[in-house]
Amino acid sequence: MNPADARSLKDGDLETREENLRRLLEQAGDGDDAAKEALRALVRDYPDYHRSLYSRALNRAAVFGDESLRAPLLASLGDTRYNCQAWAAMGCAALDFRDAVPGLVAMLDHSQEMAREQAVIALGALGDESVVPALVPLLQDAVAGMRERAAEALGMIGGDAALSALWEEFEHRKYYRIGYIASALSEFAPEILPRLIAAADSDDADQRYWAAVALGSTGNDQAVPTLERLMANDRGQTVFDGMVSVAAKKGLRTLRRIQAAIAARES
Repeated sequence: MNPADARSLKDGDLETREENLRRLLEQAGDGDDAAKEALRALVRDYPDYHRSLYSRALNRAAVFGDESLRAPLLASLGDTRYNCQAWAAMGCAALDFRDAVPGLVAMLDHSQEMAREQAVIALGALGDESVVPALVPLLQDAVAGMRERAAEALGMIGGDAALSALWEEFEHRKYYRIGYIASALSEFAPEILPRLIAAADSDDADQRYWAAVALGSTGNDQAVPTLERLMANDRGQTVFDGMVSVAAKKGLRTLRRIQAAIAARES
């Protein structure tokens, strides 16, 4: 490590140090090993640096991180005094440190919304079915962003317990707008398709609406006949004035976009 790089993150006013950090991140992105080591030193010795530098660096942890950051990041997850647990969670997720899971579960009770949110995001990336019981109550959280992140995490983790929790909220929703539930359920395709197709025949217009959203998000051709029928014939209206036919039309467009993106990647 170049000692001058380390000093550049400690000396001078904060604005200058932040500019030096930006420069080091650019150099690290270009493969500069000395810059990468200076950034790793920041994370390893985080109490010696300003929180702003630590948080900005961990937004780009994948650029410079390696195994040497495991212990300091795990320590930072529980460091309430330094108050950068949210960014430690980001770093653990970016570097695939799965032994961070217990610390992330503990963070779900954090007093700061951002820390809780980043813990949920990281659990979606690092957790397995064992963390599902900790995430399920967040589907009922008073904060909309937490409900959305929890649903995303459950969709990423998968498994019967996650699906059961998401489907329970789909059928017996507490909140009117549950696009995040529909998106998470689409992650369980193709197994979820028969359930969603059946839900599209529900007497509940809201359930038909969200079934159309979910079916479109699957990107699966099996959903097309149901979406076309809803678009052509369903004049149902939701409690928030949404039209089932419009949801189906948008669902078809989403389905085609997903299929086009997949085809482009494969070609």
